This record gives sequence, C-alpha cells and structure tokens, in this order.
Amino acid sequence: MNGTEPLPPVLAGPILRQARRDRLVLWLVGSAPLALDLNLFPRDGQSAERCLPLGDHCQRIVLGRHLCLHLIDLPLGEPLPEDCLIEYDLRLASGQGIAAWAPHLLTDGQLPAFVIRSRLDRLLHGSCRKPHHPAADGLLEVDRVLTQTRDRPTERPGLLLMTGDQVYADDVAGPMLAAIHALIGRLGLYGECLRGAVVDDSDALYRHPASYYGRESLLPAFESTEALRERFFGGVEKPVFTTSHGQNHLVTLGEVIALYLLAWSPVPWSLIDPQPPELPAEEAARYAREAICVKRFSDGLPNVARALAQIPVAMIFDDHDITDDWNLSARWEESAYGHPFSRRIIGNALIAYLLCQGAGNEPERYRPLLDRVAGLSGRVDAAGRLDCVAHDELVDAVLAHPGWGYALDTQPPVVVLDTRTRRWRSESRLSRPSGLMDWEALSEFQQALLDKPSVIIVSPAPMFGVKLIEAIQRLFTWAGHPLLVDAENWMAHRGAAHVMLNIFRHSRTPGRYVILSGDVHYSFVYEIHLRGRREGPRIWQITSSGVKNEFPPRLLDWFDRLNRWLYSPRSPLNWMTKRRRLEVVPRIPDRSRAGERLWNGAGIGWLELDEAGTPVRIAQLNADGSGPTLFSGTDR
Repeated sequence: MNGTEPLPPVLAGPILRQARRDRLVLWLVGSAPLALDLNLFPRDGQSAERCLPLGDHCQRIVLGRHLCLHLIDLPLGEPLPEDCLIEYDLRLASGQGIAAWAPHLLTDGQLPAFVIRSRLDRLLHGSCRKPHHPAADGLLEVDRVLTQTRDRPTERPGLLLMTGDQVYADDVAGPMLAAIHALIGRLGLYGECLRGAVVDDSDALYRHPASYYGRESLLPAFESTEALRERFFGGVEKPVFTTSHGQNHLVTLGEVIALYLLAWSPVPWSLIDPQPPELPAEEAARYAREAICVKRFSDGLPNVARALAQIPVAMIFDDHDITDDWNLSARWEESAYGHPFSRRIIGNALIAYLLCQGAGNEPERYRPLLDRVAGLSGRVDAAGRLDCVAHDELVDAVLAHPGWGYALDTQPPVVVLDTRTRRWRSESRLSRPSGLMDWEALSEFQQALLDKPSVIIVSPAPMFGVKLIEAIQRLFTWAGHPLLVDAENWMAHRGAAHVMLNIFRHSRTPGRYVILSGDVHYSFVYEIHLRGRREGPRIWQITSSGVKNEFPPRLLDWFDRLNRWLYSPRSPLNWMTKRRRLEVVPRIPDRSRAGERLWNGAGIGWLELDEAGTPVRIAQLNADGSGPTLFSGTDR
C-alpha cells in the first residue's frame, strides 16, 4: 500500500483484556475515532444475542493525524453466562464487522470468541518476546490451543498472563526501527521536542546519521559523553542507559507506540514499505540478518492477533518494556531521572505502557492519567509536535504514579506485583541493587493474601531463582559492577528477602502459593517446603521465559550442571543462603537428557490447577512445534 491509499479503519486489535460476567474490557487502535457497537452471541442455547453501543464506554485518545486509541470498558447490566463459548463482533458505523476489516481474526470463517471461566483451572503465561530473536514466537502456541479447544469451552484456558518484556523498547533491530519510522510517517504520529539532547526534536533524531546502530552517541552530555557515562553508570561502558544491545534504544513516544502496533498486529506492516538506511558494510550485514528474523515475526502476526482477541490478557511490565536495569539501584535512579532527556525517554516508554498495557488491567484506576494523555494530544503545534511543557508534566505524573500492581478477582485469585517502581533502596550504598519491593509494598502484598486458601502470584522476576546465578550476581555486586550481570533478584536485598520469606511463613497467609515468573530466558519449576514443618504452606515457583527468547545454550548447560553439583537439595551450601529455612526441590523436565533442571526453549507456559489450587499439570508449550515439555518428576 502506498502513502496515498485510504487507511483501514482498524490498525490493531481488538485485544481482549478482561472478560467477566458483568464487564468486558477491550483495546483497539483505529486510523480515526470510531463509533462502535459490540454484538455478543452466547452459544449456551439459552442466552439471547445482544447489540451494545459503546459510545459512552469507549475512551478515545488521538496520538497522531491517523491514529486513535480506543479503550473500551463496558459494564454489563445482564450477566453473561460462564463456561460457554461467546462469539462477538465489533461493528463500525458503516455496518462493517470484523469479517470485513480484520478477516485474519476469524477461525475457519467463524467470529472470534471467548469463554468466561467460573474457575481458573487452566491458564497460559510467559514473558520476554523479542521480535528479532531467531526463535519461533510462543504466542503462536496460544492461537493453536484456542483453535483446538474452540468447541470444548471448559478445556480452554481462562487467562493469558504476560509477565514482563512484552516489547523491547531498549533493544530494537534495525529493520524494526525502519518499520517504526515508516509507520510514524504513514500515520502522522505526533512528534516532540527533546530537551537536553544532542538533537532538538524527534524529526532531527530520525534524520540523524547515528539514529541507526549509533544512538549511544546521542546521549545528553554535561561536559562530554564520557562524563555522562561516568555519572550514569560509574564508568561502565554500556550505551544508552545500561542495556548492552541499545544502539537502537527507542526515544520518542511515537516510536514506542509504533513498536506496540508492529508487535501485535499485521495491519500496520501492510501499510508500509520500509527501506534500509545507508549503513557501513558491517551494520548493513547485521541489518540483513535481523531482517530475516523480523520478517518471520511479522508473518506470524495474523495468528498472534487472533489469539489476543480471544482470551483475557493480563499484563505487567518488566525492565525491557521501559529500559534495561530500570530502577536497578538508587544511584541509577538518581542519574537517570536527573536529566531531562533520560527522564523523557523513560517517561515516554511508561506512557506507552499505560496506553497499551496498564490501562486494560484497571481502567478505572488509570482514568486520571488517561485524561491527562488525552489533554496532551490536544496540544499540538503547527509542526505536529506535542507541547513540551505539558509533555514533561505528563512524564512527571506517570513517574509519580503510586505503583502499577493489581489483583484479579478470580478463583483462585491472582495478585500481580509491580517489582520495578516501589523498590527498597539502599541508603548506605546507593550503587547496591535495590530490593524489588519496599517494606510498604510488601505489607500491602501481605494484606492482599490474608485468609485466602490459595493464590496465584505474578512476580516478573522469580522469587526463587537459580542459586548459582544469584551467587554470581552477588559476587559482581560486591565487586562494584552490578550492571554487568543484571543483579536483580529477590535475594539480592536482605530486607526485602527477609520480609518476603516471613510472608510465606505467616499463619494467616495462603496454604498454597503458585508463583508465575519470567525474565530469565529459560524455564524451570521448583517446589518449596518449610523445613521442619509438616503442614504447609506449599509453594510452586513456575518460570516460563521466553515467549520469543532463549538463553545462550552452552552457557546455560554449564550453569545448570554446576548448580546441580553445588546446590543439590542436600548440599550444605544451601545453609549459606537467605532461604536456608526452605527446602527447594526442582522438578525435572521430561525431556531432560542428563538431569537438567532448566529448560531452554521459546514457548508459552501451561498450568492446570485442581479445585484446591494445586498444580496438576505444568508444561512449556514449545514454539518450535516439538510438543510440550512436562515438569513432572522431582529431584529429592
């Protein structure tokens, strides 16, 4: 499609964010503000079809000449039936439905459909979806599961939990950046001024010779780039904040919004024809290699979009949604938020998270922030740039938001933790890694658990990780280089670790905990028991990572082998760790060749629970088509 042809009415979505008997929440992006009607077709043989106008239940936020975000939050006076298929259609004022404007969302000609589960006995979960990683996309497995169970609604998973790094704003391939810039131009996404930067505004950034594979040179400077690195990172040679892959770190709000559209929908790809920029030979070769992975990624997006339209999707950020090592330490925060350019970069990614992920979790809670975004989009100058002062004020507001965690009133309940913005900062040594949650946030977490028989906890970083890797992180922290190894884990901060472990031992907190995590780019399952106590609690640490990412295979093999030797359940070294009062028993993947406990393969996690909230089937659905890997046997 060239730049003169009419744009399709819908650019991305719908993504189903919540499906309850009394409420539906959806996310959709149009090329203009749309008037929409929602048609529901319950297939229980009893309920009537419904046509529900969305005018008063749809917040529209314009982000460009041809881009309007639609946040649909529909209360239902008459409850919907549970455990049956409910097909739906979104009709435009012209009368066109999904079959006309998004035929890729149909399943064998049938409309998209969802199921409201009365009990959360099956769910999917995963994190870390990097478009240019060569692994296959685990979200394609979600589409496969939903297609296979369409006629068996009680066997469908009731929830997809995306537990961090849904996008990589800090690690973008050259071909993806070219697509982002092409889409910004095609849709007329608003630009912005850039205070404190080498370039004055977004247009100058996009044109700059260093915009591809060289953005580290565009860091704001006080006296020199070297001086800035010294202030930001204590001399650590890492570009653009602290990611080691950040030569194309996204900067502007338009860039991050375009990334979300290109990550979740095939439609934007059909509107653009991005061309490679002029690059030196080595970078041109890298661009060509990345283009193969990005093309494979975009080819799978019709099925990804179909999956996201048919299962409630809950989300929470981790660092790459914003920037690597986000809020790692008090020193990191002091440096990153102390300069207007770096503050704007972080703020833009967090605004995009609010619009594309956070708002769907709790629409009513984020209404004031959403209103402020809508107000900013109404303040655009003749050059198509957002008002700079109002933009900075919005950044201040989102950075000051008091936590992004939330809970879902399911059976069992789901508690999703914000482990990034309410950190337990070290007051004695500002460069030490912060605790993932501060004392107040952990106290609120405990209150949410009181007197519940079982609970599902989403912690983007595993609460119980691989001890050897945590020990290596601790050694680098002691040596003064926590940034080199991403030294972020629950045990890295004594105070946070102590409080968290005490929560598990409290007599009024649940008898069964299922902890779902990601972050680490490999998958594993631990069963955790209190030493010396016959009665509960029972804890399962289930980690699925990544959706489209993997750990370096040979390195992980060595870590796995050394960890088995040094930290077996009977090893005396366990008594030197903070969790020495707990017995951590690994489950062995059924494809283990030599007792491996860590599974290295892109895919999506599958979990089945019994009525008491106990896991009865834990699997990784492998994206390479090899079938599931089951975590069944234990190593005692």
